[in-house]
Amino acid sequence: MTTITAGADATTLPTPAPTDLPVSDRNRILIYLGVLVFIIGFGAPAGGLIGGPITFFLKNRLHMGATEVSVFGLVASIPLYLAFVPGFVRDLWNPFGLGDRGYMIIFGGLCAVAYVVFALLPATYATLLAATILLTTIYLFAQGGQTGLGATIARQHVMSGQTSTAVNIFQSLATMIPLVAGGYFSDMLEKQPLGQAARVLFLTGAAIMTFFALYAIWRPKVVYDNVRPERTAAAFHPLQDVVRLFRHKPVYPALGIWMLWNFAPGSVTPLTFHLQNTLHASDDQVTWWNAIFSGCFIPTYLLYGALCRKVALRKLLFWGTVVAVPQMVPLLFCSSVSVALIAAAPVGLMGGVATAAYLDLLIRSCPKGLEGTIIMASNALYFIIYRLGDQLGTFLYKQSHNFTVCVIAITVVYAMILPTLWLVPRRLTSTPDGEAPPGGGFDAD
Repeated sequence: MTTITAGADATTLPTPAPTDLPVSDRNRILIYLGVLVFIIGFGAPAGGLIGGPITFFLKNRLHMGATEVSVFGLVASIPLYLAFVPGFVRDLWNPFGLGDRGYMIIFGGLCAVAYVVFALLPATYATLLAATILLTTIYLFAQGGQTGLGATIARQHVMSGQTSTAVNIFQSLATMIPLVAGGYFSDMLEKQPLGQAARVLFLTGAAIMTFFALYAIWRPKVVYDNVRPERTAAAFHPLQDVVRLFRHKPVYPALGIWMLWNFAPGSVTPLTFHLQNTLHASDDQVTWWNAIFSGCFIPTYLLYGALCRKVALRKLLFWGTVVAVPQMVPLLFCSSVSVALIAAAPVGLMGGVATAAYLDLLIRSCPKGLEGTIIMASNALYFIIYRLGDQLGTFLYKQSHNFTVCVIAITVVYAMILPTLWLVPRRLTSTPDGEAPPGGGFDAD
């Protein structure tokens, strides 16, 4: 045994056999985790109820062009590209012995305070950019506690599929509701002077994050008495943890599948241009398309939640991917906005099982004690790949002036997930929720 291996082993505690909790306990845990996801989703400085109005401030109040708004988004998203850092810090540091609750309480509160500070400052390009960067950085540490808690309890009690279902459902709600409500909120702010509108927006963010921190103060026994420490109290070996992370082979195919699924060249800007320029959709109709699309993931998330206790993850991964590969094809048969709005429903439905299965796989693939790092790294990859996919899709759309090319590109990328599934260790996917893999927990390579 090498020195690094010995040191890495010393950072984690022995792994007891995973235990399947009673259904009442599981449901209460999932509701608690889901509410955390829902609240924090609304308070995201780069999304939720906050990000959209900031974009409208830049465009309509500060008269920024498309390129300037795009550059703002690129720079403001820098903390999101580095989201694995708060996750890694979460895995190494236990603030005041409070664990994940400490991150949610401390950084949720700090985020609320920062929102208040920026509410008192003039609304300029510089302050809006500084606000988004700083708020997002603090926010990610709070989110690291939330995601780390969910992944840890899911692995310790073999409920990764149900946790994935709950997280995805509440994330969809936290995406869909702001899409609808955010437009009305932005319209309300448009009627106010810029300074006052920015003040109302940031104070709204402060209220959301205050509520999140207060909710995290609550310590339901069914949740926290069922989470055990993964690391020794005095363990602090970041270099050895980095080595252990890179040597953990199961995480590579899981992250590779996640990257392919979120690349989707053409599903953002080209789709918007197709809906508006080709099908003549209004801004409201584009918003409703996105809301219907997001909301229609929920029924198949629920289907996944029912199946994951009965069917091995391997089968759900395969069939979920088969259904998801042609997800965008229905858009090729839309001749009007009304037909496109109808098509948004099956397009969303086709992606639910795959999305839930891929997050389930990510949770199962985490190295022990580094759950926060991997889940937050998947968030970082999402934003990086999302933007790269949009850039490629936009290039293809400009070159061809035809959204069909983008649909073909998306379908080809999704089809690449199928051979990647063969790289996933069978041991991790051979059991349904509620059953430990052969040989014990999920930690063996």
